[in-house]
Amino acid sequence: MAKQYGFYVDTKHCTGCKACMNACKDRQNLPEGTKFRKVYEFAGGSWQNADTDAYKPDVFAFYSSMACNQCDAPACLEICPGKVYSKRESDGVVTFNPSTCISCFACREVCPYTAPSYNYEKGHMTKCVMCTDEGSADGVPAPACVKACPSRAIDFGEIGALKAKYGSLQSISPFPATTKPNIVFKAHKDADGGVKAVNIEEV
Repeated sequence: MAKQYGFYVDTKHCTGCKACMNACKDRQNLPEGTKFRKVYEFAGGSWQNADTDAYKPDVFAFYSSMACNQCDAPACLEICPGKVYSKRESDGVVTFNPSTCISCFACREVCPYTAPSYNYEKGHMTKCVMCTDEGSADGVPAPACVKACPSRAIDFGEIGALKAKYGSLQSISPFPATTKPNIVFKAHKDADGGVKAVNIEEV
């Protein structure tokens, strides 16, 4: 493979503002209910009796932006009966051919990140392709989500370069790394490296 693009997400500085999600929707002109990028809130902890007639909290919350991670072992590609998905050799992006989609939703059900999103206006599944469908002067994509983030909590590039710059953490609970996703995380202090059990909700 010539190269493999990926994303970096800093859960320490993501504020959950959804600028990335909205920029993606605008860039792709997505209808209501169709989202290529989602923002999740991770929360946990409780109030503990400190035996001093007072309660001590250890509650926490943090956010993460998530889209298709262009996996090396994409579950969507393996399960799709219409052979909609393929992994492009030139940049590692998992592409799709909507003309063969039979709207069975199997890809979305099996994806650990629920990345495929159904476009009810067009009548087929769609997904993030890292804005590679948009031309650029130097040939390197410039994803709308990255450009829109006011906290600079999202970065994009070749996955090897992202790992060299940010580290190799590729999973935060409850998102696994079983499909070999091309994403790198900077974990919030309460993420505990993907070990701590948390409640998660799309916001």
